Amino acid sequence: MTIKPLIILPDPVLRQVSTPIETIDADIRRLADDMLETMYDAPGIGLAAIQIGVAKRMLVLDVSKEGDEKTPRVFINPEIVDSSDEFSVYEEGCLSIPDYYAEVERPAMVIVKHLDRDGKEQIVKADGLLATCLQHEIDHLNGVLFIDHISKLKRDMVIRKFTKAAKTRGAKAI
Repeated sequence: MTIKPLIILPDPVLRQVSTPIETIDADIRRLADDMLETMYDAPGIGLAAIQIGVAKRMLVLDVSKEGDEKTPRVFINPEIVDSSDEFSVYEEGCLSIPDYYAEVERPAMVIVKHLDRDGKEQIVKADGLLATCLQHEIDHLNGVLFIDHISKLKRDMVIRKFTKAAKTRGAKAI
């Protein structure tokens, strides 16, 4: 397993729409393992493949509480097939937007259809933190960032801050 470098805002890669995975093979399972290692190292609770520069529809997450046994999960070609009319608000952060957090309102419950690392179709009914994390990471697969769910004023401030930092580092901008 290898820890991969994270793509950071304002890199335009984060706005790419990821393509479906056609075949689940050893390379895809290795990518899942690398993503999990990268996520745990960061540390974070979720990671989409695009966040390490791979435009494939895969995400990993682990919303276990600190001190509990790890429960890593791999979602290949995840799709939200239903969501509740009820909403909840969580303070979200993102490994690609380090040290910035904002409250985001999302459906309180989602049903997600996906393939597991063995290619078996799974359906997960999620609420609470798991629902929020799934929606956040699936957004990444569609080129959407959590800051797209906050006010334009706040979003513009965050983008300006990260664009200025990227220029200092000599990185690409959106």
